[in-house]
Amino acid sequence: MHAISFIQDLAVIMLVAGVVTILFHRFKQPVVLGYIVAGFIIGPHTPPFGLIHDEDTIKTLAELGVIFLMFCLGLEFSLRKLFKVGATAFIAAFLEIVLMIWIGFEIGRWFGWNTMDSLFLGAILAISSTTIIVKALNDLKMKNERFAQLIFGVLIVEDILGIGIIALLSGIAVSGAVSSGEVFSTVGKLSLFMIVALVIGILLVPRVLAYVARFESNEMLLITVLGLCFGFCLLVVKLEYSMVLGAFLIGAIMAESRQLLKIEQLIEPVRDLFSAIFFVAIGLMIDLSVLIEYIWPIVVITVAVVLGKMLSCGMGAFIAGNDGRTSLRVGMGLSQIGEFSFIIAALGMTLQVTSDFLYPVAVAVSAITTLLTPYLIRAADPLSLKLASVVPKRLSRVLSLYGEWLRSIQPQGEGAMVAAMIRRILLQVGVNLALVVAIFFSGGYFAARIGEYLSEWLPDLAQQKALIWGAALLLSLPFLIAAYRKLKALSMLLAEMGVKPEMAGRHTQRVRRVIAEVIPLLSLLVIFLLLSALSASILPTSELLLLIAVVAAGVVALLWRWFIRVHTRMQIALLETLDNQKEHHP
Repeated sequence: MHAISFIQDLAVIMLVAGVVTILFHRFKQPVVLGYIVAGFIIGPHTPPFGLIHDEDTIKTLAELGVIFLMFCLGLEFSLRKLFKVGATAFIAAFLEIVLMIWIGFEIGRWFGWNTMDSLFLGAILAISSTTIIVKALNDLKMKNERFAQLIFGVLIVEDILGIGIIALLSGIAVSGAVSSGEVFSTVGKLSLFMIVALVIGILLVPRVLAYVARFESNEMLLITVLGLCFGFCLLVVKLEYSMVLGAFLIGAIMAESRQLLKIEQLIEPVRDLFSAIFFVAIGLMIDLSVLIEYIWPIVVITVAVVLGKMLSCGMGAFIAGNDGRTSLRVGMGLSQIGEFSFIIAALGMTLQVTSDFLYPVAVAVSAITTLLTPYLIRAADPLSLKLASVVPKRLSRVLSLYGEWLRSIQPQGEGAMVAAMIRRILLQVGVNLALVVAIFFSGGYFAARIGEYLSEWLPDLAQQKALIWGAALLLSLPFLIAAYRKLKALSMLLAEMGVKPEMAGRHTQRVRRVIAEVIPLLSLLVIFLLLSALSASILPTSELLLLIAVVAAGVVALLWRWFIRVHTRMQIALLETLDNQKEHHP
């Protein structure tokens, strides 16, 4: 009977959603909105009777919809795109998120809502809808314009920061409070996990997919992709992170494979099925009486979303050096909330820390701002011209001088090349150190289990710690050596730039040589002190630590070249994967 009830519910969902979305398509409205309306029509809160009987199963399928939405969002993400978006995306996204969380929290407190409802409202308002914006820009044939490319960059950064917000909210919901130390700890661990997962994933996953693709079977490739997706999500959950994070990360990793176009084609119908159920499930939760009761908060929040995002994103784009017209178009293009907001609202309900009214309020605000999006994008140009005509000439001159000054201070020619080189070296050092920290964290995390296996032939706890810490150090040696070599190259570059012959005279080369040797050694000392602090739970006694240091020095002396070769091969493999020409990305 359960199976028949489920099939009946699925039939109702698909039939009603099909009819409603056809109507929405004919009236040139977003299909996503059609799904939500379909859910509202067949939902338990809509008279005269409820058409859905097995809501729990539908909610489970809706969670699969969230996974596929985030997975496909990851597939559209690219590390190279992130590096290209520049300062505009980072400044605009950061300003938007900080300002909107503050506005949402203050609105919630103004209406007398509790702290957790207010905090979740701020997070709900912080992230714009990638799905809605891409659809609107496609329909308006503006996808290739410069402001649209800036918007896509902001959306990429928003998605990354949104994952961090979800992780932070989960921690706050469990502990019931938040401290600055806890925020930094959560963000640090999350950043570390993302870097390590991306580096290791990009080294392994594209090669697995390339091997499976050789069989030229769409079925095998799809099953492999789904297996990797769900398997990675499970791993992330075991590490006490959100399943949403796992889906996004494995999608971003697969975005670097040669099979990206084929994967997108295969996964699209699966995504469409489950994401449709997800949006219908959102509609099922809408209670018209709640919307009527909270009509004023909905109106206030909608106005806050449009004006707040217009101001924050537009200001961020302008601060980064874009002209007023482009900045306003960016701000007005991002003035809505969507799928990420639903995921955050659902998180609050799942963790049972938010009130029942918050979800339907978020859906109503999303529906209104979604309808407004195309009109806001169209109105950006006329509004910018109108504003330009009323802005005082003196203020207009000051604003244009700011843009000219910003362009003049950017490094040109050789200076730009040196700056790019320094950024590249620092990025490589950062990635290597992240891998080292991850190895020591893993040693500490699994120390108890490893100790159980070692206790049979090594009962002394201090010796067990020494063995685990020494093994972590041995595994880290290729990355530490690489970090040392990169730091030495950076020191030589800085010494060459900083110590001029007219300053040091005949001692120029000697001073440069001292700087080039001292900076890397001091950096390594700081790194080892940091590792000791992070791995305090498995740090051996000072005598054993000294013994490990002597053994490690001997291993480095014997295998220096081999470690360099191993790391070089890994780096080449990583760069080859990132530099691969995608079948649909020129």
